[in-house]
Amino acid sequence: MIGKVKKGISLRRQCVLLNVSRSSLYYTPSLETEENLQILRFLDVQYLKTPFYGERRLLSILRDAGYGINIKRLRRLMEVVRWRTLYPQRKTTLSDKKAARYPYLLKGLKVESKNQVWAIDITYIPMKCGFMYLFAIIDLYSRYVIGWSLSNTMTSEWCVETLKEAITRNGKPGIINSDQGSQFTADCYVDLLKENDIQISMDSKGRALDNIFIERLWRSVKQEYVYLNPCETGMELWRGLSGYFQFYNAERPHQSLNNVPPERAYSPPEKAA
Repeated sequence: MIGKVKKGISLRRQCVLLNVSRSSLYYTPSLETEENLQILRFLDVQYLKTPFYGERRLLSILRDAGYGINIKRLRRLMEVVRWRTLYPQRKTTLSDKKAARYPYLLKGLKVESKNQVWAIDITYIPMKCGFMYLFAIIDLYSRYVIGWSLSNTMTSEWCVETLKEAITRNGKPGIINSDQGSQFTADCYVDLLKENDIQISMDSKGRALDNIFIERLWRSVKQEYVYLNPCETGMELWRGLSGYFQFYNAERPHQSLNNVPPERAYSPPEKAA
């Protein structure tokens, strides 16, 4: 277990040996009022049921549930849980000069090997007295969770640090797909991928299902662990997720992989001579 010691292995070295992002160890949950936390949990659960609901429907059902909420407050809380309403929309233009925009490269692409395509995303994780954000990287061929980390803020630097560690451990992918969030249009993120000759793919605006594989990961993480085991501290959450991702990668059968765990598909055991 990672911990401070007077003499011996430093925290930095412990993290390297255990393949743990140091950023995961120093964060405390972000705080909101008790009512806002209740609304955030409501929205998080509701998104798994009705990702096609817009703000008007959400405002209606929240008011029916007894919350005195206005549209401005709802919009802010929807941003916290990263609510992305699914709706038909024309192809996103690439002419925005304020931030980098890249096309979606996965349409019609046949993924045939590990490290061909990675998908990345951030999701909201509710806790007993606050919330944190979870960033994860999965290999689309094997559904293997390449890397993950926790934070109480969504910064591009946090995502870049986690990605660097994943590339160091597993090699670089051919493509990385993300949404168009500010973390993934920032210069430090775009520069990292370009320096490593990684192709940049981005979901169309309002099209969460462009990144359906990691959306399914979020559903599994939340329904199989987070909602069943509400945590009080960031360290408790980190420990719990460490155990869950170990289970997810090494033990949990995946239907799309002929019921073998992702780890076996990503790194199949060598056949005996």
